Amino acid sequence: MELLAVLGCALLLPTVLGEDCPSQCSCWSLGEPWGTGVDCSSRGLRALPALPRLTRILHLHNNSLASIPAGALDSLGHLQELRLWDNPWHCDCHILYLKLWLQDFSAPALARLHCASPAPLRMKPLGQLTGNDLGVCTRLLPTKCLQFFWRDLILIAGAAPSSQNTALLCATGPPS
Repeated sequence: MELLAVLGCALLLPTVLGEDCPSQCSCWSLGEPWGTGVDCSSRGLRALPALPRLTRILHLHNNSLASIPAGALDSLGHLQELRLWDNPWHCDCHILYLKLWLQDFSAPALARLHCASPAPLRMKPLGQLTGNDLGVCTRLLPTKCLQFFWRDLILIAGAAPSSQNTALLCATGPPS
């Protein structure tokens, strides 16, 4: 009976790994406590696929990625190796997430990336981009967030003490 249970688990492991692995990529187990290796290199990818949560090694080099969506790499807390070079990175406001994320994750990985577009930034290292290079980057809040913002602003304005008391509080601090 125990042998059947062990065989059943052994047969399920590749299936579970296959479900987590993006169809365009190949994946391999690094052993249960160590996670998964994911190779999506040279696949012509234009978008980042959904990745296994326990990805430790991720190869995305030599694709057609122009940016990475904000937050897409945040769930990869076990990631140790990332290859992103040889992608046509479009250096506008959408690249800011990747630049900031790589500054925390790996300066050498960031140093290998260069802008492919727009023309004035072609071949500029991603790590050297400044706010002036990217232009005006404003983040649009979802409509619900804006509704809460205006509601909260009205509540705060209505609850605020008179302007004379506010000036006094700002100058002296709150009462003890």
